[in-house]
This record gives sequence, C-alpha cells and structure tokens, in this order.
Amino acid sequence: MFTGIVEELGEVAAVENLGDSSRFTLRGPLVTEDARHGDSIAVNGVCLTVVETGGGTFTADVMAETLGRSGLGALAPGSPVNLERPMALGGRLGGHLVQGHVDGTGTIVSRTPGEHWEIVRVALPAGLARYVVEKGSITVDGVSLTVVDAADDYFTVSLIPTTLALTTLGTKQPGDPVNLEVDVLAKYVERLLGQGRGTAAAAAAVEESLR
Repeated sequence: MFTGIVEELGEVAAVENLGDSSRFTLRGPLVTEDARHGDSIAVNGVCLTVVETGGGTFTADVMAETLGRSGLGALAPGSPVNLERPMALGGRLGGHLVQGHVDGTGTIVSRTPGEHWEIVRVALPAGLARYVVEKGSITVDGVSLTVVDAADDYFTVSLIPTTLALTTLGTKQPGDPVNLEVDVLAKYVERLLGQGRGTAAAAAAVEESLR
C-alpha cells in the first residue's frame, strides 16, 4: 500500500522488450537504498516488484496487462518517473490509500498557471467518472491529489510548487497520458450498494462502517 507522496523523481535507464512483457531498469538511488528482491516500488503509480538492484537502479518485469492498462508502455530510456516505496506499518498517511493498481489512463487537456500554482485539467475515461468527486482524492501518475472540479469527462487538480518541481506532473504537457487510480473506497461502496440488499439498508451499512 502506498500514499501517493512521491519520494523521488527517478529515470528509466533501459527497457527490454520480451514480447508479451517488458523488463524495465529504473534509476532511483533513494528508493533502492534499502530495496531487496521481491519488494514493491510504485513507478508512476504502478506497483512493480523488484527483481534485481544495484548501483542505484532496480529492474522490474511489466506484464502485458499493465502495459495496456497504464502509460508504462510509452516510457523509454531517459523518461522521468515518479517513485515511491510502500508505506511502513505505523507510518504517517500523508496522502491517501493508494494500491498501485492503475484503473486507466487520462490525458492532460490544459494547464492554467497561477501566481504560485497551476490548475491542470485531465480528460477522464467514461468508466471512471462516477468515482471522481469534487474535493475527493485521486492518484495521477502516482501523485495523491485533491480534485478541484469533477465533470463527466474531465477533472481538474491544483498543483503546488513542490509537486511541480519534484514530480513528472511539472513537465507533462497537453496531450500527454497520465495513469489514474481512483479512491478504492468509492469502488467498495459501489460494490456494497449493488449487492441486492436494498439501497437503504446498504447505505445504512456503509454509514455505520465509516463511524
């Protein structure tokens, strides 16, 4: 489990095409300082398993499902990536609960600079719109963000200077894809409400569970 608080802006060192999968070598001295075989590291919001480490880099295998569902397939040597290690049990939850399971990709539509921040509009796949609400949480390329506005086909987020400087979102341009993970709590609530127990009873159960 992750929090969406990016620890390091890393870089793709190499990509090996294996046919129905790819092996990525990623450079990240901070996140690899205590990484071992089998550990998890989120790369642009995608939870990957460490295969090997050494020299400030780690390798990870990426299956066809992940390449198709996320934007990792578009990465090439030199591409910057957001890196985060899993949250330690008992650690501070600085962002929100992030699984590292990408639900789909969006596209940067526009960037509107402010005096100390930027408003970024992201096109939203139709199947994900129902999970995105104003002032709710969403993960964009592994970054935990608060939704400013939510519509049927887009949402906006406000990026502070730290996010602009220390993550890939500072350089993403209109037309660029981004990985999206919606708040997992919304999906569980939807599932519970659809179990045939009656909307009122299910809603009451949800309210009780959140107390």
